[in-house]
Amino acid sequence: MSGLPEEDWRALRARQQPDREGPDELETVLAWLEEAPQLVYTAECDRLKDRLAAVARGEAVILHGGDGAETFARADADAVRGNLKTLLQMAVVLTYAASVPVIKVGRTAGQYAGPRTPSGQRGGRPLSSCRGGAVDVPAFTARARRREPWRMRRMYECSAMTLNLLRAFTTGGFADLRQLHDWNRGFVASSAAGRRYEELVDEIGRGLAFMRACGVTGHELAAAEFFVGHEGLLLDYEAALTRTDPESGRTYATSGHLLWIGDGARDPGGAHVEFLSRVSNPLAVALGPSATPATAVRLVDRLDPQREPGRLTFVVRAGADRIRDLLPGLVETVRSEGAQVCWVSDPMHGNTFTAATGHRTLTFETALDEVRGFMQVHRSLGTHPGGIHAELTGEDVTECVGGGNGVLPEDLPRRYVTARAPRFNHAQSLELAFLLAEMYCE
Repeated sequence: MSGLPEEDWRALRARQQPDREGPDELETVLAWLEEAPQLVYTAECDRLKDRLAAVARGEAVILHGGDGAETFARADADAVRGNLKTLLQMAVVLTYAASVPVIKVGRTAGQYAGPRTPSGQRGGRPLSSCRGGAVDVPAFTARARRREPWRMRRMYECSAMTLNLLRAFTTGGFADLRQLHDWNRGFVASSAAGRRYEELVDEIGRGLAFMRACGVTGHELAAAEFFVGHEGLLLDYEAALTRTDPESGRTYATSGHLLWIGDGARDPGGAHVEFLSRVSNPLAVALGPSATPATAVRLVDRLDPQREPGRLTFVVRAGADRIRDLLPGLVETVRSEGAQVCWVSDPMHGNTFTAATGHRTLTFETALDEVRGFMQVHRSLGTHPGGIHAELTGEDVTECVGGGNGVLPEDLPRRYVTARAPRFNHAQSLELAFLLAEMYCE
């Protein structure tokens, strides 16, 4: 049964919650979720918090990426394998360059809700925004925008399948470090963007050869530790999947290892902050360009009152033209409060625009400039740039412009298939990893 007590979070304002149709069906679905097996184990959540504590201390880096929005239609082995392969390839490069562990977190197994399309009118009738497969469907019709509770059960089932695949892939040989290096070597050999990184790939190869010579050939190279996270947007769903650990007595949101609050729901006095303050998972909060140092401190006080390293991550999405002005005040103020948070750069959300083709996109070079600004600020303050959070995919999509392989604005319609935000494709993601590696080596 659910481990979260009926407290006053339900009386607070909860942003971006759908008005569900069929209250009887909603109660039935929530009751089913309360009895369903937990999706992740509490010990895994504690382990991730320990890993993130190392990031907060400057001893590790976090790589958090995946689809901006998952869909039920793409909850299959090919999609899971492709995204995992991309993240693991990126992690190899970052681990070698930064010379610290890279904590790998997939933006997956629960990212099925969020506003995606604008509201508007058709036939004189207004329609609300699509909020994702856990709520409705994108088609611009009144029937498609019905808020159907059964979709939360489907989200649970797809998340469980994704987690099963991830556990199988990361322990069954797919994550073998030698194979990942071979894939990166193939990227360098075949890609115009990759050839400039040949020297780094050769260095990694020599490192692997040295490890083999020293007898390091077993499980250490063949498996990978991998966690999952998503935005804890649908509070009814998250509450139904909370559980109390029988040994520690602590409450966990067992829908994922890491839950975060989006920029639009980070009100320190709102229901999302109140709800997540009551669970023991590691948490993250997105800080957009409107975030102030005072707001960041209030969020620390609400979500991390004990100043526990690894408990709280701030994901900064200021935009390339604002990051160098906004970030210093946030970092210095939070540090002065004695908080050891993880600082992570999200170079995607603050840099999007609508192209002439009508597609929402961003340029690779602008996103890279925000990452560079993020790194520069931390270097100047003597603080640790904790890592990166990005929408990405293992597919050869054309959703973001630029990069070494040269996706042009006119290419966008060719393979623009995202359900929400534009994603870096496989080549752009690997190029980002190599460039970020260079920054960590500076």
